[in-house]
Amino acid sequence: MNSNIPNHTASLRDQLLQKRAAQGPRDISMGALRIRARLYTWLATQQETMRAQQRDEPLNIAAFWSLPAEPELQPLLNKWSIEDNGITLSLPCIDTEDAPLRFCPWDIETPMKVGRYHISEPDTPETAPKPDIILVPTLGFTRQGDRLGYGKGYYDRTIAQLRAQYHPFITIGIAWSCGDLSEFDYQPQPHDEPLDAVLTEMGWAKAAPSL
Repeated sequence: MNSNIPNHTASLRDQLLQKRAAQGPRDISMGALRIRARLYTWLATQQETMRAQQRDEPLNIAAFWSLPAEPELQPLLNKWSIEDNGITLSLPCIDTEDAPLRFCPWDIETPMKVGRYHISEPDTPETAPKPDIILVPTLGFTRQGDRLGYGKGYYDRTIAQLRAQYHPFITIGIAWSCGDLSEFDYQPQPHDEPLDAVLTEMGWAKAAPSL
């Protein structure tokens, strides 16, 4: 850890955004493919274990609609959506500025609209069941599961609310490896909610969880 690098969150976000923007198109394409493959394999393995333990319940996955600079999840979401795999999907919707996210049901035929911050979201008033797995867009991360997001606090509020309701679920940060905060003297804030796992194109930066 380099104690000479100050922990100024806004400056740190800028540095991580610059690192992310410096990635080449081939690295982005291949890296996203590796993330999707690892995520698909992990979930299939977890479902096999659940079936062996006679815990073959449907899984509710709250994913996210990737922005151009983020690891692209859409092909995997499409695949999950059309498979007969016991998975239901949802995507986050932003209702108000300071509220937690509302997860709305999604499948490949769901109409989309442009929401706040120009992020696509399902064009539906319905609310999905509470998630068993939340895939979290992650700009920066530590190997302990600390997350640095984009500064709006939506995921921290959402995760905190679900944990306060004693709802069992796991969180997986989806990040580029260039978001590793190991070289920074980074300290999470009291309101920051830690992640259960972090997945990058280089593999699991924080170990894959079990359902």
